[in-house]
Amino acid sequence: MITDWGTDERRLSGSVSVLVGANNGGYPSGNSLLIRGASETVIIDPSVDVVWRGGATAPVDAVINSHSHEDHMAGNGLFVDARVHVHDADLPGVMSIDGLMAVYGLEGETRREFEQTVLEEFHFTPRPDAHGFTDGHVFDLGGGVDIEAVHLPGHTRGHSGFRVGNTFFLSDIDLTGFGPYYGDVWSDLDDFEDSLVKVRNEEADFYVTFHHKGIIEGRDKFVELLDSFHSVIARRHDAMLDYLSEPHTIADMVEHRFIYRPHVEMAFVDSVERRSAEMHVARMIRQGEASEIEPDFFRAT
Repeated sequence: MITDWGTDERRLSGSVSVLVGANNGGYPSGNSLLIRGASETVIIDPSVDVVWRGGATAPVDAVINSHSHEDHMAGNGLFVDARVHVHDADLPGVMSIDGLMAVYGLEGETRREFEQTVLEEFHFTPRPDAHGFTDGHVFDLGGGVDIEAVHLPGHTRGHSGFRVGNTFFLSDIDLTGFGPYYGDVWSDLDDFEDSLVKVRNEEADFYVTFHHKGIIEGRDKFVELLDSFHSVIARRHDAMLDYLSEPHTIADMVEHRFIYRPHVEMAFVDSVERRSAEMHVARMIRQGEASEIEPDFFRAT
């Protein structure tokens, strides 16, 4: 399954390439990292583009998933003879469809609808043979080529980035104007912010996001984009707090929409809005910014 990606393969070093997805990796596509060592070749997050093109630009010995979300695992079933690795905390989402649905926390018809999307459009293939890793694990590919895992939870429990020579793979710390996504049951707002603080210290020549931004050259540009990305959390928080100047329920906040624009229609939107609002309201209450004035009604203090 060796394919020619032409100019869509961007070489960052002798061992590291980015397989650039459609629209620079705009969802549902993504930007996969291909790392060639002397003894093994690894692909990180094989996207739907890798499936559509029928493979990578070299034989793949192992797949590493940065986390268990549908778009990052599309090619897991394409490389049937390759090992699959993911952080211990996200193993269930790689091993079975039920495990993946538990990561999202969707229920009822919404779950059934999205499950079909995951199976049909993202080619989800259970990998019960997947191996777990932990923070700091080093994959030795031979010839001095290593991949070091950096646990960056918040997006999911096991979400990880990777140091590879002069490159840092950010996965879904994607630095977009949309901002951080922490709308699943396995997401956590506080963990995400801690991860953004942690990753700010990374030194690299190239930073690669799975979506949209793609390849970012130089630390100064990376820090600028990261700080802007991080600031979205505070803007959402302030917008929600302003909305709670009058009493409202979580259901009201879901309908109002603070994460997605009104025209966006996807099965999981309400679930993401609800989960995000719940986390921000919980933070407001901890910080003394809001209170529950009666069951399920919240108001800024």
